[in-house]
Amino acid sequence: MGKPNFDVVIVGAGPAGLSAALLLGRARRRVLVCDAGHPRNAPSHGLHCYLTRDGIDPREFLRLGREELRPYETVELRQTEVTDARRLLEGGADNFEVTLSNGERLTSRKLLLATGVIDELPEIEGLSEFYGTSIFHCPYCDGWEMRDEPLAVFGAGENGLGLALELTFWSRNLVLLTDGQAEFSGEDIQRLERRNIPVNEHKVSRVEGSGGVLERIVFANGESLAVRGMFFSTTQRQGSDLPQKLGCKFTEQGCVQTYDYERTDVPGLYVAGDASRFAQFAIVAASEGALAALAINTELMKEGLD
Repeated sequence: MGKPNFDVVIVGAGPAGLSAALLLGRARRRVLVCDAGHPRNAPSHGLHCYLTRDGIDPREFLRLGREELRPYETVELRQTEVTDARRLLEGGADNFEVTLSNGERLTSRKLLLATGVIDELPEIEGLSEFYGTSIFHCPYCDGWEMRDEPLAVFGAGENGLGLALELTFWSRNLVLLTDGQAEFSGEDIQRLERRNIPVNEHKVSRVEGSGGVLERIVFANGESLAVRGMFFSTTQRQGSDLPQKLGCKFTEQGCVQTYDYERTDVPGLYVAGDASRFAQFAIVAASEGALAALAINTELMKEGLD
């Protein structure tokens, strides 16, 4: 096998991928960044909890990140999807081959996956119209904007209970919607009652409002509930099947199992950002991307010296 096309291929150009590319570019590594153009926070009105960038439009944040990579001529960005990846064990070296959406195949010495996760939205009529403006999944990201407003919490079991109790720090005007019969213990019910959080077990039919502002939740029995916003607790899935294809291990929560400096069990493969973490914040993802890049560059240097 000839010389790999790149030192590193980075799959995903969100905070983790761009941060890694920046550090590796400054280390003069040959880097290819591939991005399919479907960021998780695209519906959001603003990116929060990121020092010096709190409230910035997510698209503007990504534009600035890409712009900062321009001076580094060894870094290439492509708007393309990586459809497949595999380890190459030839000549005693660990290399990777990635296949792009146009069928092109490229090789690299290391591979960093920053492919994130995809949120599973509740199947409620009209929800997509308000997602990111009045309906959210993360209190830390959007709770401040909804502070002291009448809010609904959508979720069953422990997840719904936990989210409702957590949101009391942002609003004391809450209703927990279980979308069916609630199965709470007596202790759980007492915890909700102590915080004046009623439980509504009716099936949710649709949400209504105007201009992206949620106004009411309509139930299957015809009743409605006036609210200003809603937070939900449902599941999420990996944004790519590449970690599974490459043989990564997963945690019980469905995250990719990573170790120090975002290493995986697969030699030469790193995973950074939401795909590998329960704490899914942009600033955490950027930090993980930098840590992974540091480890990758160190590993490349050692291999070069050897």
